[in-house]
Amino acid sequence: MSYPILLRGPLASGKTTLAKKLASLLDAHYFGMDEILEQHGLDQIPPDAPCIPAGNFIQANELILPEAQKLLASGQTVIFDACFYHREVIDHLVKNLPFKHYIFTLKAPLELCIRRDNQRAKSYGPAAAKAVHSLVSAFNYGINIDATGSLDDTLKIILSHLPQQKQ
Repeated sequence: MSYPILLRGPLASGKTTLAKKLASLLDAHYFGMDEILEQHGLDQIPPDAPCIPAGNFIQANELILPEAQKLLASGQTVIFDACFYHREVIDHLVKNLPFKHYIFTLKAPLELCIRRDNQRAKSYGPAAAKAVHSLVSAFNYGINIDATGSLDDTLKIILSHLPQQKQ
């Protein structure tokens, strides 16, 4: 059984750690959208914009869609990890991946995201955490998941919403 999983949430909410762990558990293919944006020079914020434009994310989607479609058609699950703070970027992926999909929005208070970001080797800083938290929190999409607990607790909640894996 294959399906796309979109994991969204604010900076330092645990998305990447959860997505990679989930990919390992489900033997799924992982797409880290931050890396794709960076690799293709799409991670730049124009001087007159508050964030990376939706068009940049859609270009990144277009770069990976052929591979994602092929993987899904062959029966493999794919996981997309990003803040996904533009609704149209999520809509674009869903429209181009005609499979039953699962979208999870991680919820964590700003203070916790800032504290977690400060513990990273590469911290983005409180201003970035606040900006991204505000953008992601502007709308809900998919299933909201409380990401204030442990990684294992959050992972169990996500897994409870997915189809049971065959043993």
